[in-house]
Amino acid sequence: MASLNVGNLGDYLREQRRNAKLSLRQLADAAGVSNPYLSQIERGLRKPSAEVLQQVAKALRISAETLYVRAGILDAERDRDEVETRAVILADPTLTEAQKQALLQIYESFRKENGFETVRESHADGDGRDDGRTGQRTDIPEPGGDTGPQQTAS
Repeated sequence: MASLNVGNLGDYLREQRRNAKLSLRQLADAAGVSNPYLSQIERGLRKPSAEVLQQVAKALRISAETLYVRAGILDAERDRDEVETRAVILADPTLTEAQKQALLQIYESFRKENGFETVRESHADGDGRDDGRTGQRTDIPEPGGDTGPQQTAS
């Protein structure tokens, strides 16, 4: 019997797929997984790996972290606020991808400044791949880093 988290994940994926107006086959093709496997995930019969969740999230253009929480991979209580904030930013259809990434960088900068670790930092695997947000590379400098030439007072 499937666990409650996996069932919730499947229901959520089905809802997101329908909102994106994608058939099961279209999403499976876009995510690079088999149609039967994706169907089993949606029905709560399979628990996908973090890698599969990341591929599905990219295909749906949603936050992989949200899927990780729903699958029980991330600690929901500790990470909920940050994940929800990220999900809202990434799901906003009125923002461009560049604007979404800029907002996420600013958000991370403020959290870091206030002494909070981000989900990205606390669950980093250090492999240099995508960090789970839609196309976000881990090699982009953090906000507040090099800001170009600085003028000095004489």
